[in-house]
Amino acid sequence: MARAVVTASRLDPLTSWYADWSDLRVVVLGLSVTGFSVADTLAELGARVLVISESADAEYARLLPVIGVELWTGSLDEVPDALRAHEPELVIASPGFAPTHPLIAWTRESGVPLWGDIELAWRVRDKVPRADGSAAEWVLVTGTNGKTTTTRLAATMMVAGGLRAAPCGNIGVPILDAVRDPSGFDVLVVELSSHQLWYLSLQQGPEPVSPLASVCLNLADDHLAWHGSFEAYRDAKAVVYRNTRVACVYNKADAATQRMVEEADVVEGARAVGFDLGVPGPSDLGVVEGILVDRAFHDERHASALELTTVAELAEQNLAAPHIVANVLAAAALARAVGVAPVAIHDALTAFRLDPHRIEIVAVHGGVTWVDDSKATNPHAAASSLAAYPGAVWVVGGQLKGVDISDLVATRGVHASAAVVIGRDRTEIVAAFARHAPAVPVFEVVATETEDVMARVVELAAQVARDGDVVLLAPAAASFDQFASYSDRGTRFADAVRDRIGRDAGGRHDSDQTGPAGA
Repeated sequence: MARAVVTASRLDPLTSWYADWSDLRVVVLGLSVTGFSVADTLAELGARVLVISESADAEYARLLPVIGVELWTGSLDEVPDALRAHEPELVIASPGFAPTHPLIAWTRESGVPLWGDIELAWRVRDKVPRADGSAAEWVLVTGTNGKTTTTRLAATMMVAGGLRAAPCGNIGVPILDAVRDPSGFDVLVVELSSHQLWYLSLQQGPEPVSPLASVCLNLADDHLAWHGSFEAYRDAKAVVYRNTRVACVYNKADAATQRMVEEADVVEGARAVGFDLGVPGPSDLGVVEGILVDRAFHDERHASALELTTVAELAEQNLAAPHIVANVLAAAALARAVGVAPVAIHDALTAFRLDPHRIEIVAVHGGVTWVDDSKATNPHAAASSLAAYPGAVWVVGGQLKGVDISDLVATRGVHASAAVVIGRDRTEIVAAFARHAPAVPVFEVVATETEDVMARVVELAAQVARDGDVVLLAPAAASFDQFASYSDRGTRFADAVRDRIGRDAGGRHDSDQTGPAGA
């Protein structure tokens, strides 16, 4: 306990880039893109840094000694002697380290403060101030699904509104890279995983993270093995609303997110702002006769609403699937919270494109539409895709991450015209169809070589798909059992579709359309 008190007194004043971080002994756990950004930041601040990782990318291993950071690699099944020898005053973990990991357990039992990258970024957020000398505002985005799309949408809307805004965090650009960007920003739109939020829940510093606005888009089973239970996962997600100052945005169609807002400890004056696909109340965003409207940030909200765009216009950008419309509304609420005008939101949406592998139409051939939603890596995401394409030939399977797929099969899979099952956990999926959707034809892909899987998928799907059908890759599972990533999985699916079309003996039809190669 004495050590914890001494360490806390050393860390409490460190709430600015310009504080004295010199010679602070820090251990960084993990050398992913996040871990490297942490090590690089601390080295720039003058701290004494040791990175401990099971392995190291060759480029990172080359760069660490250049910036004055030590590296230790090896088995992490037990606490390395190097960790103890460094006598850390602070440990900062990459988000992949679960609460039960031996190094995390040792850190907490030893009384050494434990941070994630988000707490460090908040403390040094003033490195590149705005014109008025203040740090950029933060807007936080989480949820089981839709985080990346909503983060990109919100940042795009803010830029269209004249703000210097950047999407960062779990989206792929480490928040510490954004904080240190010399160009500076007015707003950082920060995508947060449940892992990052769990680390943020440990925050005990004098100036806790306090976003201008925040949203949890939805909540469903995911990452249960990491968190240990659904309740722990839910509690981590709820951290996104802590200390919000202006707007706590929640999904009216998901009662769990509303409860999070009701239970959150927020700054006095913060408002609850709802969104869904129905007619909005006076503090909501919603849809009225095909028009997306805002009643929450409108002076006359009790009598009228502000038009943002229409579902028909969104359809022109492939943004009209119900779950994408919900993401648009959530992003618009965040943008309105920072003062973006409705016309700027409309303009941003006219040019916005979804990232690859998100309900992306790969090709239309012989009357069959082939859709890549490889990003649907859990049942909740796949349910949204299946709702957008009822009756599809469903390509499903992969690494289930301990999640039961039975409810998805019973509620959505039962309406599929056929199922093509891939991946390591095929047995559970096939059994779920046998119990809950026995009338749906099920085809297993038993190929084990990555190069062969999608060719067989397309072959089987082409055999059962008829004119007017959709073949939908919405795996409801992670990809790492057979592919390098969800992106690799989607790309291989798209390539296999195009190969099939190219080999068709009948040649191309005038009505055939294909997406860009490598999409």
